[in-house]
Amino acid sequence: MIKITLPDGSIREYAKGTTPLEVAKSISEGLARNIISAKFNGVTVETITPLKEDGSLILYSWNDKEGKTAFWHSTSHVVAQALEELYPGVKLTIGPAIDNGFYYDVDLPDGTISEKDFPEIEKKALEIARGKHDFKMRSATKAEALELYQSQGNQYKVELIENLEDGTITFCDHDTFTDLCRGGHIPNTGIIKAIKILSVAGAYWRGNEKNNQLTRVYGISFPKQKELTEYLELLEEAKKRDHRKLGKELELFTFSQKVGQGLPLWLPKGAALRERLENFLKKAQKKAGYEMVVTPHIGQKELYVTSGHYEKYGADSFQPIKTPKEDEEFLLKPMNCPHHCEIYNTKPFSYRELPKRYAEFGTVYRYEQSGELHGLTRVRGFTQDDAHIFCTPDQLADEFKNVIDLTLYVLGSLGFGNFTAQVSVRDLEKPEKYIGSVENWEKAENAIINAAKEKGLNFVIESGEAAFYGPKLDFMVKDALGRNWQLGTIQVDYNLPERFDLTYKGSDNELHRPVMIHRAPFGSMERFIALLLEHTGGNFPLWLMPEQAIILPVSEKHEIYAQNVLNSLENNDIRALIDNRNETVGKKIREAEMNKIPFMLIVGENEEKEETISIRRHGGEDLGAISVKAFTDLVVNEINSTLKSF
Repeated sequence: MIKITLPDGSIREYAKGTTPLEVAKSISEGLARNIISAKFNGVTVETITPLKEDGSLILYSWNDKEGKTAFWHSTSHVVAQALEELYPGVKLTIGPAIDNGFYYDVDLPDGTISEKDFPEIEKKALEIARGKHDFKMRSATKAEALELYQSQGNQYKVELIENLEDGTITFCDHDTFTDLCRGGHIPNTGIIKAIKILSVAGAYWRGNEKNNQLTRVYGISFPKQKELTEYLELLEEAKKRDHRKLGKELELFTFSQKVGQGLPLWLPKGAALRERLENFLKKAQKKAGYEMVVTPHIGQKELYVTSGHYEKYGADSFQPIKTPKEDEEFLLKPMNCPHHCEIYNTKPFSYRELPKRYAEFGTVYRYEQSGELHGLTRVRGFTQDDAHIFCTPDQLADEFKNVIDLTLYVLGSLGFGNFTAQVSVRDLEKPEKYIGSVENWEKAENAIINAAKEKGLNFVIESGEAAFYGPKLDFMVKDALGRNWQLGTIQVDYNLPERFDLTYKGSDNELHRPVMIHRAPFGSMERFIALLLEHTGGNFPLWLMPEQAIILPVSEKHEIYAQNVLNSLENNDIRALIDNRNETVGKKIREAEMNKIPFMLIVGENEEKEETISIRRHGGEDLGAISVKAFTDLVVNEINSTLKSF
């Protein structure tokens, strides 16, 4: 017999060789019908994998993230089979699950796959799925695996196998199809009821531009047709909210091939939007005791060697800048933290002077592959709302909790109230990924977990997601479309103070190491604005809108009164403009609606005579004719109700 520990802590005994599916059946038939994946002792297994030792078992359904991963990975096998049958000679490479669906990279010997081919691929894949073929794992020797793919002329699979150890190689079979695979599948293909091919794109083998370009087929699948229909409707809404589309329509930002890929240009309205966000955070930071600093866009290579950033990212980042002086090299700044360490090092501190809180809106540069660039969400130059707190170990808990408060204030003020906190810790099985002592890592991880508990955050712990120098608390926000995004981040770091030999004089008159907290409530200005655009559909909170009102004179003879209204609004810090083009009021309203302007103020003969303005809200609500003073009060009250003081 073996002892199986379930997620609720209960322990049950089963015969050796019992499968996860049989465990589920022993609990309830309903549970067994819904189980599509499992994890045993932290390792993903099939639902029919025999369990041969004591251990912890987690059972997953479609409603779990891990269940969806197994579902989509299994569908990628089905789609790969369909591609093999439809495109003879196609060479398969890899086909993982992703956040929403899956992809499969293939090398097509002849022709291409285009959108017109999607229905045929979907039809063939569904035809295969309806066969209810079981997914079965089997082991193979390295020689057997190499022979199979060498006989097919598939150099991609051969390359993968050459990097594997004999005894660790497995295949997954279903129907007439077989694929090199580590596992993690649903019981059979029949569970897949709806498949949609979403797009195709080019992708270099192993992400290296020097390698062959493959065709990447993206898709998604569901256990019910209704769920696919709902997802496609959500996709259509997402297209309308795409920040690249809205950014162009609202004249916020642009890109230029001459300037360079991934380097956004902020237009006047976008620059003003950024400035308002910066001022909003600066005001809160000042109250929280932060001091603003400014650091250069470049630094000597040695600075990033000391910090560890060059060792971790140097090969994949912008390459060193050489100067006329021999052996002198600089790097475009990939992070602000090494610069802030050097600011701290400019003078000696005593424990009485700590914490020191340095904040900066610092632009950093990272070389992202061209295929990975995406609007403002993945760029090569971006501005972080960065700050670094240098404190004593005794101050760490309170400082960390204060940063949580600031981050919650920022997210709440901008409408991101639906979030989960994620404590990102190191992967204990891959210590080579991290710098610093085990003791310091344990202290840092415990500090974050305890702070999250004390603040009552709804949090999860994710292994392997920590930064190389320390663990972190990330805020995973759910937007209006139900998508999850990582926004604010807070990190505890014992390592950079060690590397930069940072010290303070303690009450014992001895030198001690400070602890460093990295924090960025926005994350990056570019990415935050992109997500805010998509979350709000361009209808920002009133305090943040580029223009809060537009005045629409009915005819030329009302322009003087319109100007008087504008002057009055500007005197009350309300951002407004006059549309005095020779167009109908109806057309002006339609264009103001498209530009997301919150209030349209119509002024004609009656309004001028009564010294009022007729108010129309974005979306069509008619507020009637009111005085300019009443409108001013309306705007101020609405701003105050959404933008609280920190």
